[in-house]
Parts: sequence; C-alpha cells; structure tokens
Amino acid sequence: MLLLRSAAYALAFYVTTALFLVLGAPLLLGPRRWAMRGLAAHAVVATWLLRVIAGTRLEVRGREHLPAGPCLVVAKHQSAWDTFALIPLFRDPAIVLKDELKWIPLYGWFCVKFAHILVRRDKAAVALKAMLKAAADRVTAGREILIFPEGTRRAPGAEPDYKPGYVALYDGLGVPCVPLALNSGVYWPRRSLLRRPGTIVVAFLEPIPPGMSRKEFRATLEARLEAASDRLLAEAARSVPADALAPEAARRLQQLNLTKT
Repeated sequence: MLLLRSAAYALAFYVTTALFLVLGAPLLLGPRRWAMRGLAAHAVVATWLLRVIAGTRLEVRGREHLPAGPCLVVAKHQSAWDTFALIPLFRDPAIVLKDELKWIPLYGWFCVKFAHILVRRDKAAVALKAMLKAAADRVTAGREILIFPEGTRRAPGAEPDYKPGYVALYDGLGVPCVPLALNSGVYWPRRSLLRRPGTIVVAFLEPIPPGMSRKEFRATLEARLEAASDRLLAEAARSVPADALAPEAARRLQQLNLTKT
C-alpha cells in the first residue's frame, strides 16, 4: 500500500508540476509578483496532494520568529520537498540556487523570472561576490533570502557539512538570521520514491541579530540548528517503523541515546 500510494503521488506531482509550468508560461511575460503567486500556488497544491494521497501532513512552528522585513533564512536541506513546500511560508523569498538550473526549459526560465539568486559554483571568489551583490539587491527590495548552507540534500541525522557562503551573507547583509530546522527527509527520503505518512515539521527558530563576529555567528547558528534538527528527528522517529529510518538517522539516534525500537 505504501509503494502504491507513493507511486500515485509521484504521478500526481509530476503531472501537476508540468501543467503549472506549461499553463503558467504566460506568467513569464507578466510582473514577477504574478509568477511568484503561481509558484506559491503550485506548492500549496503539491502539499495538499501529499496529504490526501500519501497521508503526509505539514506542521509549521515558530512562524512568529520571522521578521516583518527582510531577513536571512538558513535552512537544513533533507529532501526535494524543501525546494517547493517552503515557498508559501514566506512573503517573497529569494532562494540561493545553483546557476545551472536556469538552462532547464521553463523551470530555469521561471527561476530567472522569480529573481532567485543563481550562483556559479565553478568560480568560488567571483561567485561569492556576485551572490552577495544579488542578495543585497533582494534585501533592499524587502525580500527574504533563503539558503541551504549544506548545498545539497543530506539524510536526516547525517553529519552536517556547512559551506561558508551563509556566513558571508550574514556578515554582508546586516539583517537578522532565522535558522530553519525540519525533518522532511524522514517522510520524503532523498533518492527514493517512497512518501511516508506522518507529519513533516518545519520549525523557525529564534532570530540571530546582526552584528556578531563571523566565528560567533557560525558557532551559534550551527549549534541551534543541529540541536533543533536532532529534536525533530527524534520526534519523527516515533511515528515511522525502525527499518524506515536512514542509516544516518539510526546512528544519530544511538548517539543521542534515543535508539528507535
């Protein structure tokens, strides 16, 4: 039943996404805010389908920690779910993405239309300078900057691998930083068709004010984010079979003396 429901959701998700891209193509010619509304609508539909078909719900905690103005949001990245389902939780997010995505027909064109921050990873120094300039422009426009500092999806419980770009953004933008923890990888595992029933929790943590030294900020951010991620992993582990957890998650729970039985 799990595999059947997962396959049904995958079909519904990709058909829906294709329809949004094709039927929404005229939005490429309109104002950016129209395209952003289409992006949020796609996320709402995909999240609803996930709940109805796969039984995977969404719970958002700490929304009150998001400032009314621009901010830097530093988020864990465990699943493809993160790339679309987080969109409606913000006013007007600009996501830091790899530059190669812009060459994908329709999808990449929309990434440019959304004015996301597209970063070339082959030229580190030049890319960092361009990222900071683009992020400053988005902050001036009042937008939130969303970055996944590990750069790619990592299994729940995996050892963190933070890249330094988020520290440069914090230092250069002068806005509050909101850590964002989640446990999406338990229910939408990377490199897997399975979509497990349960509740994906997204937790906005208390903002870190601007002005810290780079070293202090990095230590504070990573400590808070990893501790919150551990709590969400332990919570999620109580709702899924032990053999459904990724090996990294099982090892992490053992380290925390919270072995899933």
